[in-house]
Amino acid sequence: MPVLARIAREVETAVQRGRVVPSVRKKFQVLALLVREERSRLKSDATVSEARRTEELKRLDGIAVILATTAARDMSLFSLLDGEVALSEDARAFKRELLLEAGMEVPAEEAAPPELPADTAPDSRRVVPQSVVSRQMANPFLAPDYSSFAKRSARPRRLAGWELLGPLFRSFEMGGASSCMDLPEPTAVRVPKGRRLMPHQARVVGAAAAGHRTFLLADEPGLGKTAQALLAAQAANAYPLLAVVPNVVKANWAREAGLWTPERRATVIHGDGDTVDGFADIIIVNYEVLDRHVGWLGELGFRGMVVDEAHYIKNKKSQRSQHVLQIAERLRSRMGNPLLLALTGTPLINDIEDFHAIWEFLGWIDEKKPLGELMEALEETGLTPADHGFYAAARASVIDRGIVRRRKIDVAADIPARRVADLPVELDDEAGRSIRVAEQALTRRLVSRYEKALEARHADVVEGIDHELVRQVAKWERGAKTDKKSDENVFSMMRRIGQAKAGLAADYAAQLARSVGKVVFFAKHVDVMDAAEETFARRGMRYASIRGDQTPSARQKNIDAFMTDPDVAVAVCSLTAAGVGLNLQVASNMVLAELSWTDAEQTQAIDRIHRIGQAEPVTAWRIIAAQTLDARIAELIDSKAGLAARALDGSDEELSSSTDVQLEALVTLLTDALTERVPA
Repeated sequence: MPVLARIAREVETAVQRGRVVPSVRKKFQVLALLVREERSRLKSDATVSEARRTEELKRLDGIAVILATTAARDMSLFSLLDGEVALSEDARAFKRELLLEAGMEVPAEEAAPPELPADTAPDSRRVVPQSVVSRQMANPFLAPDYSSFAKRSARPRRLAGWELLGPLFRSFEMGGASSCMDLPEPTAVRVPKGRRLMPHQARVVGAAAAGHRTFLLADEPGLGKTAQALLAAQAANAYPLLAVVPNVVKANWAREAGLWTPERRATVIHGDGDTVDGFADIIIVNYEVLDRHVGWLGELGFRGMVVDEAHYIKNKKSQRSQHVLQIAERLRSRMGNPLLLALTGTPLINDIEDFHAIWEFLGWIDEKKPLGELMEALEETGLTPADHGFYAAARASVIDRGIVRRRKIDVAADIPARRVADLPVELDDEAGRSIRVAEQALTRRLVSRYEKALEARHADVVEGIDHELVRQVAKWERGAKTDKKSDENVFSMMRRIGQAKAGLAADYAAQLARSVGKVVFFAKHVDVMDAAEETFARRGMRYASIRGDQTPSARQKNIDAFMTDPDVAVAVCSLTAAGVGLNLQVASNMVLAELSWTDAEQTQAIDRIHRIGQAEPVTAWRIIAAQTLDARIAELIDSKAGLAARALDGSDEELSSSTDVQLEALVTLLTDALTERVPA
């Protein structure tokens, strides 16, 4: 119920301010659906007392009144109250997120979106902007370009019977030298007056000019991947160029295009594309609306395609991944060898196989096997997966297809060092005490589940702690619905800890701003951001707010205020909305008020200020609630930080497993509790 009430307030406030953007409509629709479902559940749940049922129904009625009055302010919202209106994939994901946040069990039909082929999305969502129709009519006989299709030999394939994708992925797990293809020496690149290209950037542009056409540009964040992609497209004359990017950086991409390739027109697709310039050289679209435009985007005749933050497509079952792969395949079918760039500073989030969809986008592999030049290169090694030396040769073959990975320390030595400094805080108020009580209750529930499972076993009991059973119990707990409304799970625990830290984190950020200048404040949840902004307002400090429900123009206005106005001391940022693609280097200090679930997300946030142009050492102050689950989560995140380092940077760090942090946190809680009970 608190989750529903919070979303209702967010929607009501946004509509009162006249900001009925797509994200607000999504929240409104999902909220209405969850209110209906919760009302039905309460009426049919025989275990709920009559008094409790009446109380909860009254609270639901209050939220329903908010929905009705909000819809009255904007009549277009009334259609979303109809339970028959289909949910978009984005809305389904948001619904799952709210259910998990509330500690509710996610129904099987909600656990994952239905797996639809990318070309079978409902026609009702497909649009073709009028300006695009005009462009197509202006050149209705656009012919495919077959000039660059490679001729393949018909000789027998020695590796035809081998399973090769698994060994290719494992070749990166085993580590090796730094993952960067051979690039030409930097040469002069034509750039607009006032712009300067660094040598490592010029080398990628030179490779594109020399004819290389597929790149996994995995430079560490902050090394100027956007400029490299735009200038590579210019060098390859890959126009029209399609850029698929996160919503929060659409405006920034248009701005960067204006800075680096001002003679090329760039246009941004918003919503149904009513304002898009169909004759532009660079068309920028965000993942969230790709499903509406995938039809005409595949037929427009693009000669190049950039996928920014390419780790967004790592889940091949998602429709956005399928749409990206479909468009790329159509490009290849029309011209054989288009310029394809996948940009991401964090290509690996949880597992080596996060590479799969990216490599498939680039045309190196399909669902089952290597393709084209990669297969030829593997054949030319003369080795099979049974041979010594195959893995090193296979890794090199993949890298040569276009993996480019450079570290700041190697190519931008003038960027100052960075560090992550943990700042433990004691939660000694009522909120802190209740969090510790809730953590103890969660631990007792885990121990109880373990003991019951142990008693039910008929096989021999393992002496000491059965670590396999511990992990199984943790999996049960993570996926189970709690027995009582008051029971906490790992998600709600971390949310409460974040709320309890909000004031302390904001106080520390305010002190930093007074002593060292501008500070970036990152949080995961809206209520933590709200609490921080209230603190800054009380202290008379001006701040800029960068959130996910803002329009692109409002977001850019706040970014510009923080970057250029000396009186704006703090940027209060959402990890989701501002964690990628933004340049906030005017600050050198950052406060991470809440922990993310991955080291990659944390690193992306830090690299908003640790990037080319930064003149001072960077410090990220991570606020940790001592003696709580927060401290365990911080340790687990740090333990998973070696994934990209081992796979891409030639590091000797031990490669972390793909298990997620939530599960490991529960395993740690249960193991520690059992260890205290087992005599030495």
